[in-house]
Amino acid sequence: MGYPLILQVEDIYYPVLVAVGVPVNLVAIVILSRGKCGLSKCISRCVVGMACADLLVIISDPILRQIRLIYFPYSFLNITPICSLIEVMIFSSTMVSVWLTVAFTFDRFVAICCEKLKTKYCTERTAAAIIGTVSVLSCFECAPWYFTTAPYYIIDNVPWGCQLKPSYYTSIAWTAFVLFHCILTPCIPFFLILLLNVLTVRRILAASRVRRELRGCSNGENHKDIEMLNRRKSITLLFSITGSFILLWTTQVVFYIYQRITHNYPSSFTDPLYTTESVAGFLQLLSSCTNTCIYVLTQTKFREELQNVVKYPINLILRLVKP
Repeated sequence: MGYPLILQVEDIYYPVLVAVGVPVNLVAIVILSRGKCGLSKCISRCVVGMACADLLVIISDPILRQIRLIYFPYSFLNITPICSLIEVMIFSSTMVSVWLTVAFTFDRFVAICCEKLKTKYCTERTAAAIIGTVSVLSCFECAPWYFTTAPYYIIDNVPWGCQLKPSYYTSIAWTAFVLFHCILTPCIPFFLILLLNVLTVRRILAASRVRRELRGCSNGENHKDIEMLNRRKSITLLFSITGSFILLWTTQVVFYIYQRITHNYPSSFTDPLYTTESVAGFLQLLSSCTNTCIYVLTQTKFREELQNVVKYPINLILRLVKP
């Protein structure tokens, strides 16, 4: 039997994802940290936190796990304590990324739908506190994953490789923990984002209708509503980020629910379930690379800052070589 097609795709997909994901997230962090993109300090802090979390996802999953297993199976990273720690990094960084997306969605919901709470909640200090709290709690919640693995073999008293312990499959405690973790990420965030977006859309439609009726038209002339234009930009950013998240995570969520109900798991690399599981993983990891593209497409000032970042090294080189 030849090398399964899905494994050939994985061999190509993960390096390409890293080649794209690392630089785009670094660029997003640099540009957004400068605070010159026309976003409020609260939103800027949120999206920088999301970009940092996405960068950690790309480093920990495609690089430290997938590429390590494919191209460097005998590196020191395969020592059991290290690869166990990598597993914790993968789960915790993914949880931080997901829940910061929820926090961003809730922040925009408050800003649009809760005028009285807006001035107290939508601040840079609150955003920083939320990012710190989500990061710490995610690390604590994911720490037990370190103890789910056991070595494949031991050479000169050094444990190598990571495989799930037999107790992982038989213990009620581990079953409960895995179920709790999967409900916490991604099921609850997925449905929270959907709910908050629905409530936000309903409020926007109602407010827009009332505002149009109050403003009306004077002498048949249309007047630009600056407040509505600014709100539309904020909404475009919100729906682009959350819509991308929902689309790219849908396969993962549906596949997880299917497995929980049917208890069907892949039996080989050629099993269609393995292909589905891999594609779900591809899409989930892709969600860690899309936000920068969204900023480029939706934010004029971000595009301008990106052009400045690209031009800076070119101009620097030209100044150095100029006689």
